[in-house]
This record gives sequence, C-alpha cells and structure tokens, in this order.
Amino acid sequence: MFRVAILDDYARVALDMADWSPLDERCRIDVIDRALAVPDEAAEVLAPYHVLCHLRERTAMLRALIERLPNLQLVTITGTEHRTLDLAAAHDRSIVVCHSAPRAGSGQGQGTPELTLGLMLALARKIAFEDARVRAGHWQSTLGTTLWGKTLGVIGLGRVGRRVAELGRAFGMTVLAWSPNMTAAAASAAGARLATKDELFAASDYVSLHVVLGERSRGIVGARELAAMKPTAYLINTSRGPLVDEAALLSALRERRIGGAGLDVFWHEPLAADHPIRMLPNVVLTPHLGYVVEESFRAFYEDTVENIAAWLDGKPIRVVGPVGKS
Repeated sequence: MFRVAILDDYARVALDMADWSPLDERCRIDVIDRALAVPDEAAEVLAPYHVLCHLRERTAMLRALIERLPNLQLVTITGTEHRTLDLAAAHDRSIVVCHSAPRAGSGQGQGTPELTLGLMLALARKIAFEDARVRAGHWQSTLGTTLWGKTLGVIGLGRVGRRVAELGRAFGMTVLAWSPNMTAAAASAAGARLATKDELFAASDYVSLHVVLGERSRGIVGARELAAMKPTAYLINTSRGPLVDEAALLSALRERRIGGAGLDVFWHEPLAADHPIRMLPNVVLTPHLGYVVEESFRAFYEDTVENIAAWLDGKPIRVVGPVGKS
C-alpha cells in the first residue's frame, strides 16, 4: 500500500475538501498539520512516504531534501507551479510532479484580491483595534477614514493586481499603477493610470504589492520607497514577504513615518513567535490567508485526488516537466 502525506494542512481541512475514497484500497493517507524544518526534520518525517501532497509553497522541496526521500515517487502541487520545488532534482530521481488546474467561474482566484481590500478596510477603520477594545468592555475611541476619494497605488497588474484595481475603483478610489515593464495601455485597460515608481509611492494613500518574487523584485520596496510615502499612507502586502526590505519597514513603522501596514505574507513563514512586527500597534497581520478560501481548497484537493489516482493507474495527468505532458 502506498503511503501518502498531505503536507502543511494547518487547519486540518484537506480531507473534507475532496472525496478521497477512490484511494481507500490503495493508499494510507496521513495529514501533517505543522510546518517541518527543511531539510533535516522534513527528511526524517517524510522518508517513509511515496506521495507528497503540497499546499502551495509551504514546504520547500529543495534538492537537499529530495535526495533524502528514498521512497518518494510522486509530488502533487496546488496551482500550476511551486517556486521552491527543485524540479531538476525531482526529475533526476524520476519523481513525477503533477499540478492542479485553475477552474473558471469558481471564485478560486478571488481570495487574495478580496483579502487585500479587507486589510485596507481594517486599517482605515481600525477594525482589529476596536474589536479588541469592545471585547475588553470599552467603546469607540478612534476616528476612521473612508477608502472613497483616496489613491490606491498598485504595483503589478497581473491577475490579482487587476482585480485589486477593479475593487479599488468600486470603492471610489483613484488607481495608479507601476511595474518595471508596464505600459500606459496596460494600465488604462485595468482602469488605472500609469505612474512612475516615485510618483506612485508619493501620491498613494495605499500601496499594494502584486508582483512575482524574483531576483529583480526582491526588496522592490526599500527605505527609499518608504521614505517617499505620506506619513498617513499604508503599505499592503499580500504577495510575498521578501518584496519588502524587512529592516526598512520595521524602522518606518516604529518611527511612524508611514501610517501603517497590512501584511499577509512575511520574510520567513510561519512568522516567528518573537518577531518584532507582532509588537507594533500600527499593523494588521494575517497568516498568509490570501488563497486560503474554501473555493480554492476544494479545487486544489479534488485535483490532488485525481492526480494520485491517475498516477496509480499508470497514466499520470497534469504533469510538470519532461515526464508526460502538462
């Protein structure tokens, strides 16, 4: 019987998100509900497994880990790519990698844009602060602001960035946009106005990041960009933590040089219990919830079951890389 590990199921919902019964007679399925340190702890825990079911990029699949998993034959990933999976190392071991597919009309891609607006609203109306005070027996003590009439600066107009721009306009915001290769036509098509990077940071009341993390974008927001922001402006990051210079952001927040930040992603995840960002009053923090919605998880895990069943039948589907076809 093949051993299957569902990785990083922090909320223990994976088994409820799909019908796993097609695998009942062929696999033993275990749920791992905590983060494993890579490579040593992960290698020790995962060594017995033939199949690893990933949830996005929560566990990095580095060569140093893959080479210590003697039984591994199949890796399933949610989404179409896994940026911290060493595909070459997997293929060197003849490990099959299968992905899940986007589902049109499912609402699957709406989680991150909607959370982005949720963080903006939470900051504008001091929702987390006032919630804590009401629970402690107090009543209103802050004066909020509206999103209407404010300027939203969107860094990157991919699928998520375009939707954020659309939601911002629905709230009555003026939308500016910038990325290294953006054109005025692309910005206009998304209902935004192309701005220079300097102009966007100086003019925006909210700056929201929606670019892919890579060597060119790492640290794309640093001390210079934060210094250009209004003292009342907020930085929103629902993309990837390393897009922002951590030390520069901590300094700007501590010194109140910007209004605050709404962060769903961090430099190292899960966020360390003693991380100083936890202590700051002018931030709203969520634990990488952007894509963590039922619509996405059902699609992810239904495809995961299909991928495993097809592989067991010797006919793998949605294959990433040279083994078969995607």
